[in-house]
Amino acid sequence: MALTLPTHLKFRPPNHPKRTILATHVAVFTVRTRKLTPRTLSSFKFHCFLNRPSVLTRACSDGESDVSAITQEPASLDVDTTGDSMSTIGDGYVALFVRMLGLDNDPLDRREAIDALWKYSLGGKKCVDTIMQFPGSVNLTVNLLKSESDSAREAAAGLLRVVSSVNVYRDSVAESGAIEEITGLLRRSSLSSNVKEQSLCTLWNLSVDEKHRIKMANFDLLHVLMKLLEDDKVRVVEAAGGVLANLTLSKSNHKIMIEVGVIPKLARLLKTGMEGSKVIRKEAKNALLELAKDEYNKILVMEEGLVLVPLVEQRSKAPSPFNSEEAKVNAMDGQARQQFLDRKGAIEIEDNKLNHELLSSRFTLLPWTDGVARLVLILGLEDELAVARAAEAIADASFSEHMRVSFMEAGAVNQLTELINHPNDKIRCAVVRALERLSVSNAVCKRLEEENVLHSLINLLNHLEISSNITKTILDILTRILDPSKEMKSKFFEGPAKFSEKGWDETRNMGPGGKENEISVSTTSLKTTNAVDVLDSAVLTRLIDILKTSSSDVQRKVASILEFVSVVEPCTEKIISIDIESGLDAVFKQECLKAEADFDGQKPELHALEIEEAGYAISAASRLLTKLLDFEHFRRKINAYHFTKLLRGVLKSDIPLYHKDWVAACLVKLSSLSGPYSGFENPINMEVTLYETIPRLVEQMKTSFSPEVQEAAVVELNRIISEGVVDSTRAVSAEGGIFPLVKLIENGTERAVDAGLAILYNLSMDSENHAAIIAAGAVPVLRRIVLSQRSHWARALRLLRNLPT
Repeated sequence: MALTLPTHLKFRPPNHPKRTILATHVAVFTVRTRKLTPRTLSSFKFHCFLNRPSVLTRACSDGESDVSAITQEPASLDVDTTGDSMSTIGDGYVALFVRMLGLDNDPLDRREAIDALWKYSLGGKKCVDTIMQFPGSVNLTVNLLKSESDSAREAAAGLLRVVSSVNVYRDSVAESGAIEEITGLLRRSSLSSNVKEQSLCTLWNLSVDEKHRIKMANFDLLHVLMKLLEDDKVRVVEAAGGVLANLTLSKSNHKIMIEVGVIPKLARLLKTGMEGSKVIRKEAKNALLELAKDEYNKILVMEEGLVLVPLVEQRSKAPSPFNSEEAKVNAMDGQARQQFLDRKGAIEIEDNKLNHELLSSRFTLLPWTDGVARLVLILGLEDELAVARAAEAIADASFSEHMRVSFMEAGAVNQLTELINHPNDKIRCAVVRALERLSVSNAVCKRLEEENVLHSLINLLNHLEISSNITKTILDILTRILDPSKEMKSKFFEGPAKFSEKGWDETRNMGPGGKENEISVSTTSLKTTNAVDVLDSAVLTRLIDILKTSSSDVQRKVASILEFVSVVEPCTEKIISIDIESGLDAVFKQECLKAEADFDGQKPELHALEIEEAGYAISAASRLLTKLLDFEHFRRKINAYHFTKLLRGVLKSDIPLYHKDWVAACLVKLSSLSGPYSGFENPINMEVTLYETIPRLVEQMKTSFSPEVQEAAVVELNRIISEGVVDSTRAVSAEGGIFPLVKLIENGTERAVDAGLAILYNLSMDSENHAAIIAAGAVPVLRRIVLSQRSHWARALRLLRNLPT
């Protein structure tokens, strides 16, 4: 056949060092040799090997034995190493087909040439190497993606898919602009599924490399991939999912992928999948597992109804060395659990040849109904590592009330309670963290009380060797169970809503369920758990030590717990007998409240947060001190002058106003221990008025939407000022009370207007307030009152005369 070619048209052999591919040469060839078309050449070239089993280069196999977080690479090409399957003449015709890809050739010839090269490339890596010897072959192939012929586009994408499956040529494909051209191609509305599949698999191969993944993570391509996840063809959805799974391997891509809504789409595929396609579920799972490595993304994944379940290594089925009936029962139970988990995909058998370290970092994703049950089952296994990981997974999954209640109903609370005292420190830490996350639910708190978890937690808290993180977590749980406001919450939020239908005495005797004479768990939890025995002097001493040495947040929790237990008289006696004063002293001496402290190098928002946390701790400690002052023994023991001095300093500090109410109440109670003042006004009452009462009333005038509340606040404020409290008007001005006063005078009730004018008149007596009064718009408001001859016109006129108008 080669002898029929004119001598001047024969091309150089493929190994010629100076070969070039010129479109003009190909054009001449097509004009003068119409008898030798790519179709005839293709038939001649490929008749010898088209019957061979071809190797389709897919970006990943359909197998299910995956290793998450490992890049999905293309399947290996079946490279022929014998050298006999391809004739030398056949390899030589590759140059002809590459020439026929030239832009000046007939579209039909170009289509036949690309089809021939695609089929030839399926022969193995040797064939791909032969094609890639010709510079420009990839660029010409990429150009054919713009063809209007569907078969040409499919062949071009197919050839790029095969070439990109070879590691050394992947960069050449990416640098030829294949990613951009394929993105534009996939955006076309009318595109055959074969073209979509070949194009997506090319991207799948390219996404193996980190640098190409970064380039591919853009809104245009991601939106296209998201749309193709809804395609009718399984192969297309598989390929799109494979590309997304590989893109998630680069952490820098996660943000943009979250923004385009990848998680809901992949979660839906994982939960439903397409019939008969394990690849779709596998790729969706791998992508979601990669995204879930970030704590925020993990919550987004679980919000789609999925739960991360750790994979467990199946133990050998050797008989138990113990002969007791209990051991046999436990062995049978454990074996049944393992078999069940194995069937459901939450356990790994030993034949998988995965080492223990790799297995310990692996998870699977299950729908929440299955995931909750699997995690509770794993808690019952003998594998300590698996138990610890299951407890951690329960903690992560307890992000909503629905999930917390689901775990409780599945029996997780019982299992976790039994594991609190486990000798393995890792298990204890994970269990305590899981209980802390579950205890956010009031229903779980009640169940924890029923399981007598207080005894185990308090005993664990008394161990000095536990870490500070575990101590803080235990205190979180105890604070929720031993909540001083729980009784009031249960009456108002869990009891009957209509108090008018029943008398208060009858309603007060009702429990959380609204039944008469039902005993509330919160009011009897201390008695039912034998708190008097549990909270011995050693435990209380431990709490005081924590109170003295911990952060403000931990101090708040300890003070709240001590406040709760102080309602039981024997516990109160124990609290008073220990050095409770030193703990209270530490709370009231917050470093962030000291005037001489230097906060110049600290960010303002961090300092404000410290002040906020200090306010919560001081408020809790003030409530505790107020309760303890009811006991004569404590009043005789305490240094009232010392704590009065501390609280007066706190009252004048910058802690938020809503934390000062208990400080003020405690100060008033402390002042009563000093007896009546003769000749002079009680300075504590005056300070409470200036630093708590007046700021609170001004705040009510500013923020309340109720005219009744605003009226009551301004009337009370007028009473304080009329009694001649020193510096009261200055306190009103300093708290920004002038502007809300003017607003009340303009729009308030008659009683509020009368009180407001009286206050504003007193403020106008100080010339320093004139600018603020005028700036608040008082002058036109007062003039309208005078001109309208309202009942307060005379007082408004006197006020106008005081102002420089």
